[in-house]
Amino acid sequence: MRYFYYIFLFFFLSASAQTERFKIVLDAGHGGKDPGKVHRKIYEKDIVLKIVLLVGKELEKNPLYKVTYTRKDDRFIELYERGAIANKAKADLFISVHCNSSPNKEAHGSESYVLGLHANDLNFEVAKEENQVIYLEKDYKEKYAGYDINSPESFIGLSIMQEEFLEQSIQMGKRIQNALAENPLSRDRGVKQAGFIVLHQTYMPSVLIETGFLSNQAERDFLNSSEGQQQVAQGIVKAINNYYHWLKNNSLLTKDSSSTDKGDTFYRVQIATSNKNLDAIPANFKGLSPIFKEKIGTSFRYYYGREIDKRKIENLLQIAKKKGFTDAFIVPFVGGKRSL
Repeated sequence: MRYFYYIFLFFFLSASAQTERFKIVLDAGHGGKDPGKVHRKIYEKDIVLKIVLLVGKELEKNPLYKVTYTRKDDRFIELYERGAIANKAKADLFISVHCNSSPNKEAHGSESYVLGLHANDLNFEVAKEENQVIYLEKDYKEKYAGYDINSPESFIGLSIMQEEFLEQSIQMGKRIQNALAENPLSRDRGVKQAGFIVLHQTYMPSVLIETGFLSNQAERDFLNSSEGQQQVAQGIVKAINNYYHWLKNNSLLTKDSSSTDKGDTFYRVQIATSNKNLDAIPANFKGLSPIFKEKIGTSFRYYYGREIDKRKIENLLQIAKKKGFTDAFIVPFVGGKRSL
């Protein structure tokens, strides 16, 4: 009997290993020398870490998910590194958890942010305060060249790469807001857009959650309590589950490249993604040629070159970057279909 059990276990684990898990990166804002918002000796960095660990603990029970943390203890992690962790993990979703604050002590409720231009002064101030952390980082002028957190105009040049993920980020944000608003004491402040640097560093659907206001006494007490942290964590987990099934039902989950193993493999350099339908001509892409265009939903992907030899496509990647497409990356195609 034990023999058959081990045979069953072997095949079960083999099948599980072949299933591509949905990769989630959880980011507890601030940490270490950066306390975040502080009210009455209550630190944002401590509250958000507790919430993130609760979210991760629950998600890790589900074999569908693979969870990565930007931090699991009280340490300082640069915004640049948080994005790098998510990109290295090839995450399908990035969630950054924070607490809010306001001079208005009556302000309360949760709000979720996706990357975009500041729609109003309030959005700009929230992003500006979160972005202040760059001044604690070494060599921040080199790492964030072009950013001026005091100028809304400096964010107009945000990478168009993120446009590809905007709709999915908004869908995730809506689900977070709906789940957190189930607490009758919480106010749904909606899904908003602003220029958060930490979101700009990631290349996947990304949401920053302001779970509540530490400047509001009732909300501060709630967020600082074990019960409150558990409620917020459960809401985030529920939203992630809801989002995952929305992706699945709309066939938006990334396909495992091993499932398309028929046909020749070639490579292209993806140089841009945009909602604008541009002509695939060198004049529109700083002289690069040939350019290929692919329509994805309401967006368009633009590629440069087509090579079978990986060394040759890597040379084209360097050419694209020298032309100013610094976010360009190599995409494999198997049997004529994109496999990344």
